[in-house]
Amino acid sequence: MDLMKEKFAKLLLGEDMSGGGKGVSSALALSNAITNLAASAFGEQKRLEPMQLETKAKWRKEIDWLLSVTDYIVEFVASKQKSKDGTIMEIMVTKQRTDLQMNIPALRKLDTMLLDCLDSFKDQSEICYTSKDDEGKTARKDDKWWIPTPKVPPNGLSDTTRKWLQFQKDSVNQVHKAALAINAQVLTEMEVPENYIESLPKNGRASLGDSIYRSITDEYFDPDYFLSTMDLSSEHKILDLKNRIEASVIIWRRKMTAKDGKSAWSSAVSMEKRELFEDRAETILLILKHRFPGIPQSSLDISKIQYNRDIGQAILESYSRIIESRAFTVMSRIEDVMQADDLAHDPSNGEVKRFPMGDSLGVSDGTFNDKEEVEKLSSAETPNSMTLLDFMGWGEGDEDTEKDTKEEIRSKESDAKPLSKPPNIVTNKRVSYLENLTGSRSPTARH
Repeated sequence: MDLMKEKFAKLLLGEDMSGGGKGVSSALALSNAITNLAASAFGEQKRLEPMQLETKAKWRKEIDWLLSVTDYIVEFVASKQKSKDGTIMEIMVTKQRTDLQMNIPALRKLDTMLLDCLDSFKDQSEICYTSKDDEGKTARKDDKWWIPTPKVPPNGLSDTTRKWLQFQKDSVNQVHKAALAINAQVLTEMEVPENYIESLPKNGRASLGDSIYRSITDEYFDPDYFLSTMDLSSEHKILDLKNRIEASVIIWRRKMTAKDGKSAWSSAVSMEKRELFEDRAETILLILKHRFPGIPQSSLDISKIQYNRDIGQAILESYSRIIESRAFTVMSRIEDVMQADDLAHDPSNGEVKRFPMGDSLGVSDGTFNDKEEVEKLSSAETPNSMTLLDFMGWGEGDEDTEKDTKEEIRSKESDAKPLSKPPNIVTNKRVSYLENLTGSRSPTARH
């Protein structure tokens, strides 16, 4: 109880225990608290092994404290009350806000699935790691040199273990994609801060640069060809491209909504072309999100998190982000073991790229479909896949009945073969989770 009082006192003071009034907002304080708790509980997952019992107990206890705040974020809904004389009256009652009522149980389930996955490696005898004495001899030569090297039997894993490991990877893949979708949806719904808008140039050409602008606004547009012409050789260059495109999307949206012809945001370009340019830019962002799921937070998302004042959104964003990060890490460790198994069977596979996230997330040769991936995983004969879709509220029969202006314009682009957005996934919310995967992850240093 004393520990809980201390933590909540710190949150109420906005992380400023001096009482000088220099603390951050309550939303940012809660977001930082969840992120810091995850960092202290999990650190960097170097091995596939169960969490220590004390650490697991601490995580579950303290995350419950922080999530309990959402129980008191409510909205009014109409209800009926019957009095003693039989009269029925319509009254307003409170219930937990819809987005929290749907997403908090889902995120708790994803959290539990990750913990269960690690627990399942407790009695795994075929997978071990190099000891400290052997680290110098068998040190990794890639960018993860500090992570222990997994060891498998000389002849590789048995068929049973290999299938079981693939099942674990598929389960964690579901967790990663679901957490990523929730995080992206929450970031999409956050308001764009005025500070960010004030820092933008007044037109998309200035943000993108002449070369990129010409490519996006050309009569025929192929996103795959566009990305093949971009330099995506480093994380910094990928992030810079994403920042430029996100800024241009915000600029074009403001130009489309500007009513005053004399406004600095007014535009001489037609509304239809603006929508087309925005649609192309969002398609590029969607591809980048799938091909490079581990890139740091973009400038827009960092700004949204920093200036957000909605406590419910802050909790959803931070909790989904740390689950996404943990799932990404566990998948990477599973890929390490799979590569060690491949090397044991065929040493010539030593040059195989570590952690081919594109394949695991349904990206192949520039084409992907999230709806098909979700349906494929949900139909697998695994206990976890069914519970995930139940908690996420993803159902079947999710045909698009609406043909908006963007789709009509995009369908007129002959010769080019643009990569269309995945079809909408029906949820209880107004906007599909997987339709707006333009959000991003937090910087890796914060995990």
